[in-house]
Amino acid sequence: MLDQYAIKIIRWPLKTLSALPDILGITANQVTVTGFVIGLCALPALAFQQYTLALCFIVINRLFDGLDGAIARRQGITDCGGFLDITLDFLFYSMVPFGFVIANPEANAIAGAFLIFSFIGTGSSFLAFAIMASKRNIESPVYKQKSLYYIGGLTEGTETIGCFVLFCLLPQHFALIAWIFGTLCWITTTTRIWAGYQTLK
Repeated sequence: MLDQYAIKIIRWPLKTLSALPDILGITANQVTVTGFVIGLCALPALAFQQYTLALCFIVINRLFDGLDGAIARRQGITDCGGFLDITLDFLFYSMVPFGFVIANPEANAIAGAFLIFSFIGTGSSFLAFAIMASKRNIESPVYKQKSLYYIGGLTEGTETIGCFVLFCLLPQHFALIAWIFGTLCWITTTTRIWAGYQTLK
């Protein structure tokens, strides 16, 4: 819902920031992997309930995730780069609620498991349609600069980042936020399955 607006806001800063790595010969894939490794540091931070530190790692990871795309648009978008980016994104997304489960399993385990279950729905519907769209040469009318078809929904990247920020700022309310966001994820999954099926049909 919000990605198409967020992209317009962050496009110029990311394009400006991407100039230096490009000049230094740093590739988009290197930025993708580096951002993922930095993001992984959020897991022990969450496990030890260092939520502010975890938030810093999450924000850096998301910054690198935007930066790698800006660099790729300078150097040339590739299939391997798109594959690497989306795979590590979904791993990162599932890692964050898992960290909260480790931090407080008694309070967070069921809600965290539900959210990860919900991410399976959004992730599989996203990727399955992208595969079929590529096979049929269907291009996204909104996200033409993406390396694969970017099908929308209520819970996209911007909403997910906002959810993670809320988790870190209000860790005592993790379960409630996870239940609400997980439910929104299932609305996204249901509408994607319906829209994707009708489109391919």
